[in-house]
Amino acid sequence: MATPARPAVPDTTHGALDVDAPPPAPSTPAPASAPPPGATAPVRAARPTPNTVVRELRGDLSPAEFATVIRRAAREIGEHVSCDARYIGRVEAGEIRCPNYAYERVFRHLWPDRTLEDLGFAPRTAVRRRPPARRTQPADLLLTTPLLSVPLPGVPLPPSPPPDEENDDVRRRTFLTGPPTALAAALGLDGPPQAAPPRAVGPVPVPRRIGAADVRLVEQAVRDIRLADDVHGADALFERAGQSLRHAYLLLNECDYTAETERRLNASAGELAISVGWLAHDSNRLADARSFYAEALATARMSNDTALEAHVFCNSAFLARDAGRPREALRAAQAGQSAARRLDSDRLLSLLAMREAGGWALLRDRAACERALTRAYTLFDRGESEADPEWMSFYGEAEIAGLEAQCWAALGEWDLASSRAGLATALQQPHFVRNRALYTAELAHDRLGRGDLLGAVEHGSAAVALLDQVRSARIRGMLRATADRLRPHRAVGEVRVFLAGYDRARAAA
Repeated sequence: MATPARPAVPDTTHGALDVDAPPPAPSTPAPASAPPPGATAPVRAARPTPNTVVRELRGDLSPAEFATVIRRAAREIGEHVSCDARYIGRVEAGEIRCPNYAYERVFRHLWPDRTLEDLGFAPRTAVRRRPPARRTQPADLLLTTPLLSVPLPGVPLPPSPPPDEENDDVRRRTFLTGPPTALAAALGLDGPPQAAPPRAVGPVPVPRRIGAADVRLVEQAVRDIRLADDVHGADALFERAGQSLRHAYLLLNECDYTAETERRLNASAGELAISVGWLAHDSNRLADARSFYAEALATARMSNDTALEAHVFCNSAFLARDAGRPREALRAAQAGQSAARRLDSDRLLSLLAMREAGGWALLRDRAACERALTRAYTLFDRGESEADPEWMSFYGEAEIAGLEAQCWAALGEWDLASSRAGLATALQQPHFVRNRALYTAELAHDRLGRGDLLGAVEHGSAAVALLDQVRSARIRGMLRATADRLRPHRAVGEVRVFLAGYDRARAAA
């Protein structure tokens, strides 16, 4: 597949813009009208310095077109950024003084010979500095304050800081990894019933009002989970992702928000439920996965979110296939296609057709499977579009070849299965470590299916070598099945060496 073209970098001599240089110290005494000691003086916000470097890099592209280039570059390296025309406008206006780490990686990919300062941004250390008025807080308080806070009776909240991409990056990591009690404590939900004051003592607490910044935390948590899964697999992420999901539903059920915030929060909570369901699936917690997908589908139906519904059905079809329920896999894939036809995404329809093909393969209906495969490839070859969901970044040439290999393996066509699994392994991008391990394990299984013991050993050993980086019960199960089928052949020296290495890796896991 052709790599998206990068914007031309103009020959510019701009260096770093000193947007964070402190103003010169006043050389005149304070006026007589200065506030008395202890009073808070009004602070005039400094006007942001426009980022002319990024504006020049954009060239003749519109902000929306430039945002598209950045999103495509992000997909090339496995990053997920929600870049749009508004974000570009904020960068060029100087409102975003330093991008978060995800954007930084994308910018370094696009312009590898430039630092952030070369691109007109402020140094990250300068952006992290707190204003003097806020430095009176103890340092440890900044680390222990709950992620989201609500007013307590008689205790005013400190003023909210202005939007800051770097602070958002820190907050979203807290959201993803923080303990589930943090938000519950902030909302007053974590104490035993007897700890709550009687209603007659005071007024009922007003639910905390949340907005776009809170929703962004949930949306970014979904992206972070997907990125971590691409690299590490599901086993180490499942519990932490479940905490984030509980946080999201606490927001939905215990807070106040506008209709637009509710729409976005429903969508992101549903996507988070799907992500947790997938982590359960990849960890061989199939019943848990089914439950999380049911929760996501209910959210989609209640909020009339067609895109979320299509995503749920796509994952549910995959789960049903792995659970040995081919009819259910077919129904889910076909229901997903019905929903996706309203979304104008050929790639999504292609993936759902592949899910359908997997169901037909398990039913041993080769003709129906081939029809679904042909439809999937026809749709895939139409290329990407802006309507493609963000979560589909994994669905490239490697993935479609890997899914086809699984179909041929289910049909007992081991030569075809081995060929497509080998192609998937060769095409997989390095940063999708979990998928590289998956396709390699699949290839070992398929080589064994065709009676190629040495091929199975070769690729099985390569997959075992990735287990120290990937924690996936599903992949370990595939390798265990291959190893068990190889044990009767331990008289072959290469098989014996593989089994010894596999057993060591299994014991160390």
